[in-house]
Amino acid sequence: SDVRATTDAARGGKRLISWRSQAILTSEGRPLGECRLQTGVFMGVDFDSDLGKLQRLMAESIAGTTRRNAILSELQIEPGDTIIDVGCGAGHLLTHLAKAVGSNGKVYGLDPSKSQIDQANLRCLEFENVELMERNADNSQLQNDCCHSATSTQALEYIPDVDLALDEITRILKPGGAFVNVSILWEHFKFFGADQKLNEKIHDSFRAHCSHQMLPMELPGKLERLGFKNVKGKSLAFVITRRDRNSPARYTEDLMANFALTQGVSKEEVSDWKSQLEKAEQEGRFGFTSFPVMTSGYLG
Repeated sequence: SDVRATTDAARGGKRLISWRSQAILTSEGRPLGECRLQTGVFMGVDFDSDLGKLQRLMAESIAGTTRRNAILSELQIEPGDTIIDVGCGAGHLLTHLAKAVGSNGKVYGLDPSKSQIDQANLRCLEFENVELMERNADNSQLQNDCCHSATSTQALEYIPDVDLALDEITRILKPGGAFVNVSILWEHFKFFGADQKLNEKIHDSFRAHCSHQMLPMELPGKLERLGFKNVKGKSLAFVITRRDRNSPARYTEDLMANFALTQGVSKEEVSDWKSQLEKAEQEGRFGFTSFPVMTSGYLG
């Protein structure tokens, strides 16, 4: 493996840590580090652009604000705390965490995507207590028991072997430390307004875009087996009824349409689906639903 720390004037002087691993195979021929959050093109989706942009749009929407407020409330941060955001994306939550822990605290933002880390760096330039790490979720390279809290937002569902990432989060948390995760129930992530059969075809093709369709249903048991207590879940579901350019629904529609093409859905069907959604909006019967769930627990 290759580990490097850089201080680059072009990035405003903030300390960035970048990590890339060589592929190491187990005796069964399975990549040891396959739990990493994939970068580049994965399953037909360019994470560095498509999903990255979608996550930034979501983060900047009212749904993103509601999600951040819920996370901050659940973490119960104290000044001087050390916190890690696994899959920090463009750093929307990092700035709030940095303010909450204060100058004597520390915030780590971890993400495998260079473009996301670059966005986070720009957002966090004024905060000296933020350290960004371009690494994978299963190898933070932090010390044992070093974090008071850990959080992750819409990241763990993209990790094939999510248990390795959860093991790493557990390792770096202090006894009694909080873990707060937000992941989507993808089976309830849906557009309404198009022909039912065609709509189902588009949504069925989108299932391949992530590794865990219903992670919030699996996560409580996984956390309890790792020693977490008081594990609970809270719905952060929302509904959108407009397709304007400032709406995450519009970009999600484009993302799903492009992904469907990579899964063998014809251009004609994809175009027809988008046209039907547009017509549904004009007729006042369009809808888009997303069902994020916040899962929290305390270690030991």
